[in-house]
Amino acid sequence: MVCEISNTVPSEVFGEVRRSPLLPDRHPNPDFFVCDVFDAVPKGDLASMEHPIFSLSTKPDTRLRRYEQGGQFVEVTPSVKGLATVHDRDILIYCISQIIGALNEGRKVDRAVRLKARDLLTATNRMTNGQAYEGLKAALERLRGTTISTNIKTGGTETLDVFGLIERARIVRETRDGRMQDIEIVLSDWVFNAIEAHEVLTLHRDYFRLRKPLERRMYELARKHCGHQSEWSIGLEKLREKCGSNSTLKEFRRLVRNVVEQDQAHSHIPDYSVNLVERSNEVEKVVFVNRQTMDWRNSHMTSDLPPLSGDVHNAARQIAPGWDVHAIEQEWRSWCAGKACTPHNPSQHFLKFCMSWVERRG
Repeated sequence: MVCEISNTVPSEVFGEVRRSPLLPDRHPNPDFFVCDVFDAVPKGDLASMEHPIFSLSTKPDTRLRRYEQGGQFVEVTPSVKGLATVHDRDILIYCISQIIGALNEGRKVDRAVRLKARDLLTATNRMTNGQAYEGLKAALERLRGTTISTNIKTGGTETLDVFGLIERARIVRETRDGRMQDIEIVLSDWVFNAIEAHEVLTLHRDYFRLRKPLERRMYELARKHCGHQSEWSIGLEKLREKCGSNSTLKEFRRLVRNVVEQDQAHSHIPDYSVNLVERSNEVEKVVFVNRQTMDWRNSHMTSDLPPLSGDVHNAARQIAPGWDVHAIEQEWRSWCAGKACTPHNPSQHFLKFCMSWVERRG
């Protein structure tokens, strides 16, 4: 789907007209969210939050991508229509959210997700006009056409396979004016394994109001790596790599600086503030600081558990080599919440949980 441009918002500053950093909330009335759409909290899978699978460009991106880290690789091959974009990812987020909601209610789920097109557009803060439905069709084609080859583990399974982000999409019914109503999407095993293992993270609803693909990608990385910690920093060059940006370092610096300046003026990035630390003769760093706004959206986690330090995460990687320790941490927090357990020594308790995790899964 193409990046959307909304109406500008008037400002009295020097008589100028400024555009809000966030898209307008197009569906503020909960009555629009039928079939528990409003209650399905947005979720993103950890694997695609870690790796730059989706394109930041709103124009067709036909570059072949390959990334390697710690013995794991992911190779992303576009179709002739280009890679799936960050905005196309909204469809996967919606599907993941619906399945997680069903699992939490004890309902049986499978890879096939049946949904209403209008519900999806509404939940992801999109327009519901004819152009939006056409954009949805194009997004499904890009998701189906984007091919991934990877050995990343999801749900305890190491996949050495080639597959699409979705296996199939089918428009079940259209209205007389050509607008789709029912859609059936079959997710890939890779995505579905991550869902079944709860290797997902909750996203702020304002994620769908972020205008720029780069802002969305930066938020995803902060949500994945900073989590509930007080702050997280990353080198500018490394951030460019993780975002999958095709810009030069100089241009990427300018783009990040624009995001930082807007966030400092409007505090519009959800959950985290963002700063660019530029020093001569040192690595430039982007620093994300936790706004402490996530507790109410993570009721499945006990708020009594403090953030874990980087040293604890490093120790966990020694115990569980090849595993995503942040995903294990989410399982640990959920387990503690379910048992109403508040460990006296959370760090030691988490490391023991890692040992048990590895023993159970070999």
